[in-house]
Amino acid sequence: MDSDTTPRFFTPAISRPALLAAAGRILVPGLWMGLIMGISFIETPLKFLGPGMTLALGLGIGQLVFAAMNIVEVIFFIVLAASCVKRGLDRAYLWVVASLGLVLLAKVALIRPFLSKRTESVLAGVESGGSSWHYFYIAADGLLTLLLITLMVMGVRRWVLPGR
Repeated sequence: MDSDTTPRFFTPAISRPALLAAAGRILVPGLWMGLIMGISFIETPLKFLGPGMTLALGLGIGQLVFAAMNIVEVIFFIVLAASCVKRGLDRAYLWVVASLGLVLLAKVALIRPFLSKRTESVLAGVESGGSSWHYFYIAADGLLTLLLITLMVMGVRRWVLPGR
C-alpha cells in the first residue's frame, strides 16, 4: 500500500492527551457495548434456562449484576464525556453522546427503580413476575447499543481514517 491509502492511526503532531482522548472515544463505546451485549442480551436470558435455577434465585442474581452493570455504565459515560472536553468535536458526535447520557439516565433513574420494586415484590411472594418495565429496560439497552455503534463508527471515521 502506498502512503496515500495507508490508514493513519495518529499524526506525530497530536499530543499524547489528545491521542488518549481520541482512543477513549472509540474504546469506551466498544467496551460498553460489549458489557450490554454480554449481560443484557446473552447472560440474562440464558440464566433462567440453567438447571436448578429458580425465579427467586435468578432475580436475586439479576439485581446484583444489573446494579454493578449500571455503576460501570455510569463510569463509562463519565469517561466518555470527559474525553469530549475538547474544541473541534463536531456537533453530531456531541449530540450522540448527549443522547447516550439521556438514555442512560432514564434507564438508571427511571426504569431500574420500578424493576427493583417489582423484583422485591416477586421475591416477597406478593407478585408472580413479568412486567412491562422489562421491555422498557430492553428497549433502553437496544437504543444504547445503537448509539454506541454510532459513536464507534463516527470515532473511527474521524480519528482512525481521517479524510475518508
